[in-house]
Amino acid sequence: MWGLVRVLLAWLGGWGCMGHLAAPARAWAGSRGGPRPGLLRTRRSWVWNQFFVIEEYAGPEPVLIGKLHSDVDRGEGRTKYLLTGEGAGTVFVIDEATGNIHVTKRLDREEKAQYVLLAQAVDRASDRPLEPPSEFIIKVQDINDNPPIFPLGPYHATVPEMSNVGTSVIQVTAHDADDPSYGNSAKLVYTVLDGLPFFSVDPQTGVVRTAIPNMDRETQEEFLVVIQAKDMGGHMGGLSGSTTVTVTLSDVNDNPPKFPQSLYQFSVVETAGPGTLVGRLRAQDPDLGDNALMAYSILDREGSEAFSISIDSQGQDGLLTVHKALDFETRRSYSFHVEATNTLIDPAYLRRGPFKDVASVRVAVQDAPEPPAFTQASYHLAVPENKAPGTLVGQVSALDLDSPASPIRYSILPYSDLERCFSIEPEDGTIRTAVPLDREARVWHNLTVLATELDSSAQASRVQVAVQTLDENDNAPQLAEPYDTFVCDSAAPGQLIQVIQALDRDEVGNSSRVSLQGPLGPDANFTVQDNRDGSASLLLPSHPAPPRQAPYIVPIELWDWGQPALSSTATVTVSVCRCRVDGSVASCRPEAQLSPAGLSTGALLAIVTCVGTLLALVVLFVALRQQKQEALMALEEEDVRENIITYDDEGGGEEDTEAFDITALQNPDGAAPPAPDPRARPMRESEPAASQGESSSPDVAASLELCPAGQRWEVSSTLLTSSCREEFSA
Repeated sequence: MWGLVRVLLAWLGGWGCMGHLAAPARAWAGSRGGPRPGLLRTRRSWVWNQFFVIEEYAGPEPVLIGKLHSDVDRGEGRTKYLLTGEGAGTVFVIDEATGNIHVTKRLDREEKAQYVLLAQAVDRASDRPLEPPSEFIIKVQDINDNPPIFPLGPYHATVPEMSNVGTSVIQVTAHDADDPSYGNSAKLVYTVLDGLPFFSVDPQTGVVRTAIPNMDRETQEEFLVVIQAKDMGGHMGGLSGSTTVTVTLSDVNDNPPKFPQSLYQFSVVETAGPGTLVGRLRAQDPDLGDNALMAYSILDREGSEAFSISIDSQGQDGLLTVHKALDFETRRSYSFHVEATNTLIDPAYLRRGPFKDVASVRVAVQDAPEPPAFTQASYHLAVPENKAPGTLVGQVSALDLDSPASPIRYSILPYSDLERCFSIEPEDGTIRTAVPLDREARVWHNLTVLATELDSSAQASRVQVAVQTLDENDNAPQLAEPYDTFVCDSAAPGQLIQVIQALDRDEVGNSSRVSLQGPLGPDANFTVQDNRDGSASLLLPSHPAPPRQAPYIVPIELWDWGQPALSSTATVTVSVCRCRVDGSVASCRPEAQLSPAGLSTGALLAIVTCVGTLLALVVLFVALRQQKQEALMALEEEDVRENIITYDDEGGGEEDTEAFDITALQNPDGAAPPAPDPRARPMRESEPAASQGESSSPDVAASLELCPAGQRWEVSSTLLTSSCREEFSA
């Protein structure tokens, strides 16, 4: 049994929703009897074409877009239709009993262009498939509901000024969301709404081009162009969108420089030094950037000698400056021409040239008070050394260039001649020596001479004067250093002992060449050989010098070749030493030539140690002796009564009793001193002083005189004795 799938065509007002029925399919082989005779294969029960639904439809009820029906459905209500896939149950619903398919909401093709669904007929009671599922597509049919838009707008573009007609500026592109494959909804056409007649646009491609030639940036630099894109091929009823294109004309060097005036006048004082700014010149160039850079030059020779012109940091202005010193008295004005030229010239625009301009310049030189001007920038003078004070050195001269001229006065600045070696005549600038000069002490004297106007001390100028002291042969040659050398006692005859250098403080030259000569004759102990270069070689003669204790003193005669020649005599000390095998000195003492062997260093140290020890013992003994003597003197002064003087002379009886006052022993502190006896001799300094209570009787004095010369009378307080003893001398 053939299964028919019928698609109902629903015409709903102006909206057309239709399904196209395919050729009938054969019944499902599994649901009916065996295949009819002549059939080669079993075919599906239904085959679907596409369904279409118009987008943006909004009706009061769901819109019927088609119907499903199977030949197994006999109208008994046992067949149930199912719909699955994209939008099933939400966007699209199906009546299970009748198979009618409805769309429930407004569709937008730009959001989703088609839906893929599955249709199937099943048994209502058991849900057993009556036929296999079949896939079909519902396409949303486009309508012109989207205007063109420019996703990259607004646009900005640049094109060189003076471009030819048709020069491409930029390409604009619009996008239409409608279906380009259905109708003319997405077919766009571009037009210029604003910007004519300067620019045009290609209707199909959207390329914007220049429409007129020689657009000048200096006249108008920026243009605003409005471009429209319209669908439906540009026909009436189509939707449109627009964008703006800002076109900027870039600069080219199409304008030559031009001075705004033909004559420039400046003034400058004559005292302005080189590099002083005189004025600025600017040639106008409406171009921009590098196209407006200019170079300035002075065309006339007389102007270029006195002035120079350069470009400023911006590359626009010409800076006119002084090139060399100006003089009002010599020239009071300068006239010359200045040319301004573009540094970068585009050959394509040479027809608009020439790209240069010329202006006249006049510079007036103004008078100003000027300091005196020396006739030379610096002076170099010379004077021989040792000349008497007042010797003429030279003369400096300065002039007052002002009119009328003022007298000039000269002086030497003190800081340049601290030693006061020179003097200068204030009126005429003559320089003389004030003291004798010594070239060996100082060769150059750098003076600073000041020239001042007599009428105005503020007008002054300085000049450097270099005075060179010329050399004279006034220094006798001498040895470069003291020479104290040695020679080994085993040296061979003719051996070099020392190279002797001579020194002449006079200026280097033929007159300062020094010759040296040693002792002559066969008895000379050493030979001096002149090397003719200011040095001499001290050699050992053919017969060795006899050994002796003292070093040899070798006389050297030196003389120069100046006029007059000067000479001097010096000596070289030579010691004959004992040397080791390697030539190093073993001993150079005088006894080295007298004894075969000398004392070692250890022996010398031992001797010195012994001598030092003996000296220390002597000093210690003297110190102890002195300390003991001071202790005895202090003990004697403690109690006078313990000092008993004994002597062997016969007593005088009553004379002694009367002469001796016993009270001095009983009360030493209260007893009055006895009257001096004219017979008593003065006490020597080395004798001990008597206590305050001791008697100065003539007998005691006589006893003290018994000690012979070189001895003194000594009293012992412990042994109660006295005797003459030798005086101790340190």
